[in-house]
Parts: sequence; C-alpha cells; structure tokens
Amino acid sequence: MTFNEIVEMLRGVNAVGVALRFALALICGGIIGLERESKRRSAGFRTHTLVCIGATLTTLVGLFLYKSGLSTDPTRLGAQVISGMGFLGAGTIIVTSRRQVKGLTTAAGLWTSAIIGLAIGAGYYEAALIGVAIVILAAVVLSKVEYFVIATAKRMNIYVEFDSPDMLDRLVERLERRNIRVTDIEFTKQRTTSGVRFSAVLTLKFKKRQKHDNVLSEMSQFDGVYSVEEL
Repeated sequence: MTFNEIVEMLRGVNAVGVALRFALALICGGIIGLERESKRRSAGFRTHTLVCIGATLTTLVGLFLYKSGLSTDPTRLGAQVISGMGFLGAGTIIVTSRRQVKGLTTAAGLWTSAIIGLAIGAGYYEAALIGVAIVILAAVVLSKVEYFVIATAKRMNIYVEFDSPDMLDRLVERLERRNIRVTDIEFTKQRTTSGVRFSAVLTLKFKKRQKHDNVLSEMSQFDGVYSVEEL
C-alpha cells in the first residue's frame, strides 16, 4: 500500500478513519480542556473533550448522509454546531456582584474546540493539530503577556469596601495626593447581617506606568478600608 493510499484510508469514513478521528478528538479536546482545568474553570477537561467528540461525530454523520445520497449538503449539520455552541458558551459567562465579567476565555475555548472537532470529522487533521497548538500558545504564553500589560497599565479599575461614606472622600483625596486621578466612581450601599457595608468601583488614571499590586497594597492599609480588589 502506497503512502497516498494510506492517507486516503485515514481521511475516509471507514472504520480506521473513524477511529482515528475520535482518537484525535479525544486528544485535542482534552489538551485544551486540561489547560482550562489547571486554572479551575467551570468548563474543563471533560467538557472540552465531549464538545470536540460531539462536533467530530456531527461532521461524520453529515459525511455519511451525503455519501448515502440522503443529504445534499454535508456541512449543514456542522453549521448548526457552530451556532449552537453560542448557547453552551453563554452558560460559562457570568457577571459577578462586583460587575466583573468572567468566563469569556472558556466560552471561546469551547467554541474553538467545537470547530477543531469539525475539522477532525472532515479529515482535515493538519488544520486541527495546528489549531490546537495555536490555542495552547494563546492560552499559556499570551496570557502572561496580557497580565504584564494589564498589571502596568496607566488605568485600572478597583473595587473597594469601606466602613462609612466619608471614607470615600478621604480615599479619593489620598489618591490625588499621590498623583493618581480618579476619573469615575460608582458608589454602592449594601445591607448585610453584620450591618451596612459601603463599596465603590473606582477608575484610576496614572501619569506614568506603575505596578498595580503596589497601589492595591497601599490602599489596603488605609484605616476604614475592609478590602481592595482590582477588576
């Protein structure tokens, strides 16, 4: 058997080709899922693996129907996977009580995992493997670059909890004395079992780049401040 014949067999919808597709779907979806699992995200190893396998099976069904003469468009089912992933991805996106949006990267990873599964199901193994490599590169390497850029940006949003409304004025005054301008304030008053808790989301602007961790550490030491967190 020649090399071209082996390639054709692996790209076909025979038992060998189908087994190879599911094996690659398990590996590729699992690799992306493990990266999310290591960061304790809601959609991890099993979710990404199942999404990739499901997308692969969808493409295989489309190819089978097409070869059986029962369907004229083998990509129709795959298109439904791409649009349907929006509902699953939306389930991983949440907005916290502190107005933080979380889960966008996980949702994008699920969507990409589904498309990789479609590529595997179609027998486009090269694109699937290269896609997985790029996804891992973006998740691992580019996340560090993103953290460095955000951690030293000239603007930052912080969530502060304090004991009285007057504390907010004193906090803004102290920041301005350090040449840190407060460009926006969102004040919130909450009633808890322990009493009334005041909080605010502040948008800060620096004249030059500085580490945000140093600013948070200094603000947490102010009298009357319960907690400080960057958003």
